[in-house]
Amino acid sequence: MARGYPDQIHLEQMSFEEVAAAIAEGCTTVVIPLGAVEQHGPHLSLGMDADHADALAERIARDRGHTLVAPTIKVGCSSHHLPFPGTISLRPETLEAICLDYCTSLAGHGFKRLLIHSGHIGNFPVIKDMLGRLRDAVPPDVEILAFSDSTTWIDTWRDAVREAKGDVSAVGGHADIAETSLMMVIRPESVRQDRFEVGHLGGLSESDLELVWKNGIRSVSPNGVIGSPFGSNREIGEACLAAVAELLIETFESATKAAGARR
Repeated sequence: MARGYPDQIHLEQMSFEEVAAAIAEGCTTVVIPLGAVEQHGPHLSLGMDADHADALAERIARDRGHTLVAPTIKVGCSSHHLPFPGTISLRPETLEAICLDYCTSLAGHGFKRLLIHSGHIGNFPVIKDMLGRLRDAVPPDVEILAFSDSTTWIDTWRDAVREAKGDVSAVGGHADIAETSLMMVIRPESVRQDRFEVGHLGGLSESDLELVWKNGIRSVSPNGVIGSPFGSNREIGEACLAAVAELLIETFESATKAAGARR
């Protein structure tokens, strides 16, 4: 069993007495995972990003110890995927309002460190924009940290795929070899291997990104895939999960140490 208290780390599965006891024993850090309900090509389920966020949150909490996991905010900002049936998208101000209510509620109970991450890269700009306002809304002794570096995230996937002897050119960031492989680990029954299709290959240029945000992802990829799922396997999935979890853990630890040094 990983270090730390308690054995149960999922806040929603605990009673209020168990949460109070955990806080009293120094369990004052909470991970807040964000996801999305959006298309992931013909071969993955709409809830992939929420499943991914769940899995990363558990790894972060188990590694850190004395850390709980808040209920995942499953729906995110996915307006660029709305032409695909089933996608649900929040307005940025709606997602911010939900995060604000999470943070103020948790801070009010005595949690002192709130760690926000997203399994959906499309939430990153919104997270970056809202972070200062979230911090202003809680007492000064409550630390809110968030990860929003999409370039480093995708580079970490590329390194993990390379180390697992996968095809790095198939990494694109959406329903690609990395996301498909990690879903083979997290929820293998959700991967429709008979529906694999190549999507937009190569990195997205600035003009590509402008098209995506203005006209939706179909403007650069008719099937909604950025990259390719071909070559996906569990080994690559384990490598991608471990690498991104470590990236988040190290980023949060470094930010906490930097904040402590400034005090």
